[in-house]
Amino acid sequence: MFDFLHYIPLIGNTLAVIVPFFIVLSIVIFIHEFGHYIVGRWCGIHAEAFSMGFGPVLASWYDKRGTRWQISALPLGGYVKFLGDADGASGIDQELLDRMPTELRSKTLHGAALWRRALTVFAGPAANFVLSLVIFSVLTFSTGVGTNDAIVGDLKQFPGIKNELQTGDRILEINGIKIHSRDDISDFLFDKEPTTTTTYKIERDGQTLTVEGPFPWLPIVAGVNPVTPASKAGLKAGDLILRVGDTDIVSFPQLQKVVQNAKEEAIPFVVQRGAEKLTLTVTPRKMPFEKEDGSFGTKTMIGIGGTVAFGPYVQSVGPLEAVYYGGLNILGIIDGWARTIYHLLSGGLELKNLQGPVGIAVASGDTASQGPMEFVFLIGFISTAIGLMNLLPIPVLDGGHLLFFAYEAIFRRKPNTKFLQILMAAGMSILLLLMLFASYNDIMRL
Repeated sequence: MFDFLHYIPLIGNTLAVIVPFFIVLSIVIFIHEFGHYIVGRWCGIHAEAFSMGFGPVLASWYDKRGTRWQISALPLGGYVKFLGDADGASGIDQELLDRMPTELRSKTLHGAALWRRALTVFAGPAANFVLSLVIFSVLTFSTGVGTNDAIVGDLKQFPGIKNELQTGDRILEINGIKIHSRDDISDFLFDKEPTTTTTYKIERDGQTLTVEGPFPWLPIVAGVNPVTPASKAGLKAGDLILRVGDTDIVSFPQLQKVVQNAKEEAIPFVVQRGAEKLTLTVTPRKMPFEKEDGSFGTKTMIGIGGTVAFGPYVQSVGPLEAVYYGGLNILGIIDGWARTIYHLLSGGLELKNLQGPVGIAVASGDTASQGPMEFVFLIGFISTAIGLMNLLPIPVLDGGHLLFFAYEAIFRRKPNTKFLQILMAAGMSILLLLMLFASYNDIMRL
């Protein structure tokens, strides 16, 4: 996907990063701001402007409700400016509110009933979660769900590796070891030494057969994480790694050990991609990883995942099941995001691991190069992340506004206007500093 951009002279590689990034950002931000806009409209709050981007306005038009829709020069965000707002961050224009008739004040974000204001503000992050749920559900419905049954699904064939397995075979034993589920096959990742000849006892069409096949955990690339040494080197899902430096690689566990013991310097990787052998230069680096106890450590990695030499048996699901699995995806992202924030605040994870706009842009380009399904999944992932980030209790963000509304609900009065303005300015400063710091990290990693 977007691979054709690489062939444009001089600017191809840059466009291959920028175009996917702006597509992801535009979709996620439009949905977020539209959530604010449409719920605000339902709640009787008038939107003066709906802007995609910041800065000088490139194009604009008015709808029949008097809302100005505009596209601005800096496509790194967006906002909805409601009646009575001083700016796109929904700061209070107190002078305007004081001059405004009472009946008109109820159409502002600051003069409407508290529950209407809260719904309007929360609608932005909620819209992001809805977008993610739709994306993950549709992907699940279209691809199905892998089961834990020890049944051969998608078969991976490589030159020189004997494979007599067939899709639909039920595996009963591997090298004499009984197999009851796919979890048992996973035990071969660490507990079993790789063998040149692997014997499978299988059930096929009601018959029990003994066939030969590959070692379950060949050094196959299951997926490539964006903004990692592997993505930079051009490794792709489905590649079989044959050699690292002077070492022949026969299993994924061996590959892990070789990489973890490697220096942070360029190493030639010989890979099998279809019928072609390629030599790619990969530079491993220290990267954070989550330990079994939930804490973080670092080790030398290249940023790939491994997979069994034959895919899981995939079962189709209905629409409701697809929504259920889509929801599980969102919960998994929320859980990982919450643990990451905790470890960043507690010092368990270094701040240099923060990723900013530059890192997200490169990740978008990397993911787009892996295929349309991966790119669409990235949109869902970032949409959830944007929704979560906006719920942080930082002034300027939606979470900050909701915090002020909670104060108002508890103490039956609004926070002091001047104090709010100070907090909003402080919140904006914090966000800008974090963005600059994260962008610096991105550049240093690249």
